[in-house]
Amino acid sequence: MEPESAPHEPEELLTPAEVAAMFRVNPKTVTRWARAGKISAIRTLGGHRRFKKSEIDALLQEVQETPESPATPIA
Repeated sequence: MEPESAPHEPEELLTPAEVAAMFRVNPKTVTRWARAGKISAIRTLGGHRRFKKSEIDALLQEVQETPESPATPIA
């Protein structure tokens, strides 16, 4: 018999500005990436984009491992 699972906690979501700070780019760049399908976005009821923290962390890790990637932040 399996123990009763805890209620599913909602995924932490980030704003375009928070994602932009992580990649050291302009928030508009993050919006363009979402429109181009490079990163997935969730739309709020008000139409604002939000990004799953787990996906952004994975993408950031991937970018840091490949220094020749065009999305690599410039220090």
